[in-house]
Amino acid sequence: MGAVVSALVTASVAFAPGAAAADVQSEQWYLEPMQAEQMWKVSTGKGIKVAVIDSGVNPHTDSLKGQVLADEVPENVAYGATDDYDGHGTTMAELIAGTGANGGIQGLAPGAKIVPYRIQLKEQQGGEERRNTAMQLEALRAVAETDAQIISMSFGSNIAYPEIEAAIKRVASKGKILIAAVGNDGEEFINYPAAYPYVLGVSSIDESSKVSKFSSYGQYVDLVAPGENIPAYCRPDFSTYCHDSKGTSQATAITAASAALIWSAHPDWTANQVTRALIDTAGRKWAKDKPTQEAGYGTIRPRVVLADPNYDAGDPYSDPLGKWNKKEGEKLVTEIKPGLASPSPSATGASQGEGSTSTNKAAGAGSKAETVSAESSDDGNTLWIAVGAAAAVIVIGGAAFAVLRARRAR
Repeated sequence: MGAVVSALVTASVAFAPGAAAADVQSEQWYLEPMQAEQMWKVSTGKGIKVAVIDSGVNPHTDSLKGQVLADEVPENVAYGATDDYDGHGTTMAELIAGTGANGGIQGLAPGAKIVPYRIQLKEQQGGEERRNTAMQLEALRAVAETDAQIISMSFGSNIAYPEIEAAIKRVASKGKILIAAVGNDGEEFINYPAAYPYVLGVSSIDESSKVSKFSSYGQYVDLVAPGENIPAYCRPDFSTYCHDSKGTSQATAITAASAALIWSAHPDWTANQVTRALIDTAGRKWAKDKPTQEAGYGTIRPRVVLADPNYDAGDPYSDPLGKWNKKEGEKLVTEIKPGLASPSPSATGASQGEGSTSTNKAAGAGSKAETVSAESSDDGNTLWIAVGAAAAVIVIGGAAFAVLRARRAR
């Protein structure tokens, strides 16, 4: 079971799409420093499909008209995919691929397309509608067999499942990039799926490039991206946006859009090469081979890749996180999908066996003050909604467990 990674905590003021276009897009403060206009001259994300596994995606908002490929959702998980029950999934989709039409949110990769998946999250109500909504495991198994290249997951749980880890491995074996939010507890614990192998875990920064106080931290943080003071839907009828939403959810969507921009500009690259480009060009003040507990490899900067036509993304068959994904005797075998670049056959996995009860906190990890020079955001609200172990175990049959993995050597 998952829980949405942002409760869309916002200020009380709301504004209507179309009526205040300048307000909405001017509040997307990150577009200018990321040099979105310049990047769009090189790439808009065209040709890239991003699967948004969330609360569903409303394809009828002004910003998403023509952007959602509802017909490409596998039939067995298609129920309610375009019926977003709380606005979270639609906001994430707009942050990725919104056109900004009529005052809507401007996506960072407006040329990309969204494939919507609606899964059961804690906020969803019960009844027939809930029973017919896909589970996280079902959505992952389904998306593995599609041609969506990027999987965006702005949700999480504090419980790991062997079945879901196997599904993650299957998705990665198809040469796709999985991106997930690390959580908003502000504690040293990264939630799942961000803590699974093969998943890029994303944390949040504010306008001053400081890591958000609410962001969870630990050895599974890979990158940071803008996640504070961003407009989001706050009404079930999608008539208004609210100010100042925040969360690692938003940072995840913006990172997924960044990956789409890079992959669109380099369609022959593998998932490994796109991932390596994100890592190598990330902004940081520390050595690349010493990712921090809070910010990982640093702040996403896709413009650096797009601005260099001769950028070398390295070995297409070498996993940039490989040395943290190893498990002796196990190798991730990838498959080439028609129309996609050769995927990442060299990625390897690491996890403890079924039944492990250890947590995924990094042994001896430092505090926030020790890993990041300046903290941000005086808002201590917890946006990540942890799923209780008892409830989670009921949802998916089989053993559930929290695991300790040395995916990273800090």
